[in-house]
Amino acid sequence: MPSIEYFYSAHSAYAYLGGQKLAQICADYGCTVLHRPIYLSPVIEAAGSQPFAARTKAHADYFFGREIERWAEYRGVDMIDYRPTHHDNPLTLSNGLIIAAAEAGVQVDQLSYAILKAHWVTDADIADAGTLVGLVTDLGLDADSLLTAALSAPIQALHEQYTQEAMTRSVFGSPTYVLDGDMFYGQDRLELIEHALSKRSA
Repeated sequence: MPSIEYFYSAHSAYAYLGGQKLAQICADYGCTVLHRPIYLSPVIEAAGSQPFAARTKAHADYFFGREIERWAEYRGVDMIDYRPTHHDNPLTLSNGLIIAAAEAGVQVDQLSYAILKAHWVTDADIADAGTLVGLVTDLGLDADSLLTAALSAPIQALHEQYTQEAMTRSVFGSPTYVLDGDMFYGQDRLELIEHALSKRSA
C-alpha cells in the first residue's frame, strides 16, 4: 500500500484547499496518509523564503487572496473571503491534536480536514480547546483523551520532530507531500501525485 507523507500546518489555506482532492486520490489508489503537522514559519524561513510578515501587500493579495479564490472555485469548496480572525494564534494545540489522533489510530484524516475547514469556512479559533472539543465530539471521538494527549510531552516532541525533519528535508511550505521520497510542494501538485500513482498501477 503506498503512503504519502503530508507536511502541513493546521491553519494552512492550501492544505484545506487540497484536502478533499488528497482524500479522493487516497481512496482511488489505496494510499495511507502519514500526517506530519509542523510549525510553519520556521520551516519556510529555513527554506529561504521571507517571513510572512515581511512580504508585500501585493504578494499577500495575490497568493493569499486571488489565488485562494481561484482554487476554491476550481476545487469546489467553500471558503471565507478574508483572512481568518484567529490566523496568528498558536498551532501547538491544533497540530498536537492531529498528531495525537494519528498516534491513537483514530479518524485522523477526517479530524485534520475538520480542523482546516473550521478555520477557513466558519472562522473558528482552532487554538481554542472548546472549539476543538466540538470538532472531535462531532466525529464520535473521545475529546478528553485526545485533547489531553495533544499537549503531552511525547506528542509535542513529535511536533518538534516533524518540524525539524521538514527543515532538514528542505520542505518549502504547507502543504508538502512526499511519495516514494519524491517531494511535491503545494496542493496544485496533487494532480501530479495522481499521475505518479496511475503509472504505478498501469
